[in-house]
Amino acid sequence: MSAHSPLTIPMQPLGVIRTPYVDPAGMPIQPSGARGVQGQVQVLPRFREGLQDLEGFSHVILLYHFHRSQGYQLRVTPFLDDQVHGLFATRAPRRPNGIGLSIVKLVEVNEEGLLVENIDVLDGTPLLDIKPYAPRFDAPDEDCRTGWMEKSGKAVEGHRSDGRFQDEE
Repeated sequence: MSAHSPLTIPMQPLGVIRTPYVDPAGMPIQPSGARGVQGQVQVLPRFREGLQDLEGFSHVILLYHFHRSQGYQLRVTPFLDDQVHGLFATRAPRRPNGIGLSIVKLVEVNEEGLLVENIDVLDGTPLLDIKPYAPRFDAPDEDCRTGWMEKSGKAVEGHRSDGRFQDEE
């Protein structure tokens, strides 16, 4: 594909994620910082048939759109560090395509969609996809390196968003 070729990527929300977080400032920045917090993944009726057999999984991967983030910078200072890093070496929410990912505990499949726990997503966030979490597929067996996060990654549980990636009104 040429850098100048137009490409259409058809996408539509599958539903909406409901959580207690109505303001980005002060919310957890990863699921490990939202232990015990429940949310409802409301799946549109026409997609609910696709939830069949999901109840056998303990965790799901939610892909969603950062609907309140606009614009991006390719070098950012992430929440867990005071140094500037390349955007793609961070989990910063202001990204060229605004796609977020959270691995959350599946509590139940219900008539609206999914009840989940350890949710770190802003209320009203459009849901793009749901995938079952499978450690054999998703957790590498070989040695993993986490770059600059080695020294600060342990602090994620108590860290909260401070508004640095919010748009100016």
